[in-house]
Amino acid sequence: MPDRTNRPLKVGLLLPDTENQFDGETAHWPELAGMARLAEQVGFDSIWVTDHLLHRTKPDGGDVVIGGDLRYNEGPWECWSLLAGLAAITEHAELGTLVICNSFRNPAILAKMADTVEDMSGGRLILGIGAGWNEAEYRAFGIPYDFRVDRFAESIRIITSLLRTGQSDFSGAYYTTEDAVLRPRGPRPAGPPILIGTTSPRMLRYTVEYADIWNTWFSQSNNSLDGLRTLLRLVDEACEAGDRNPATLARSTAMAIEVADHTPSTMGVPLISGEPEALADELRAYAAAGISHVQVWLEPATPRGIEAFAPVLELLDQG
Repeated sequence: MPDRTNRPLKVGLLLPDTENQFDGETAHWPELAGMARLAEQVGFDSIWVTDHLLHRTKPDGGDVVIGGDLRYNEGPWECWSLLAGLAAITEHAELGTLVICNSFRNPAILAKMADTVEDMSGGRLILGIGAGWNEAEYRAFGIPYDFRVDRFAESIRIITSLLRTGQSDFSGAYYTTEDAVLRPRGPRPAGPPILIGTTSPRMLRYTVEYADIWNTWFSQSNNSLDGLRTLLRLVDEACEAGDRNPATLARSTAMAIEVADHTPSTMGVPLISGEPEALADELRAYAAAGISHVQVWLEPATPRGIEAFAPVLELLDQG
């Protein structure tokens, strides 16, 4: 395992798992696998994928009406299939989901899937999960869109019980387990750490109750440290309201960073840019604000982008 004792925070790479994200092209498995291996080689701490089934967004960023112009469809690769492949071809980087849509899978089966990838990776999974939001993909794939947070509230109880204790008995309005047992188990007795991505008050309550890590996407902070500090205060307040020591809940955030020439970004936020020294200083500032892990979206999201970002990691390792 590389020595990164001086690095002030963990730095992860978001893979371009959706059409047109590979600097305007679509990355297939050979490209994604190559990027994952290169990310490990240059020193990224983790590798992340998103969990969607379909995006329908106009070039101007507006939503497409359901049943509207199919030219605006963009498809991602399936998240858990990618994770299993990444577990098999990587050696030491953590593997994370940013974030699993709770509605897409039965929670007991999701726990089973998570523990399997946990074992395949030798204990490197971070299970990021959220309530879901993108109505277009729900409608397209026949998944109920109603009561998403209510469904999450039941699901997270089942998932945490199975992963942390190996058992679940639960009867709810949406999900039921009857003496469910998770066997065999992965390498960590309590399973992988659980990350919940949210900024909403109710979901923050569940984060405080169940999660090891809180996360936000860069659109929620407008990709700025000032915007992130506002959200961090909300997390602290939620911890205090839930009688949890804020120091026991790790904080993470996605960041969108420009490192080289690229096709126009579709990320919809101002990109952070600068020379490696300036980018390293920016990441140090995030660490000083209480962030322990960042997930970096690079522009371009290609091997060239990874290589351009590598000097930033070298600078961070100097402390």
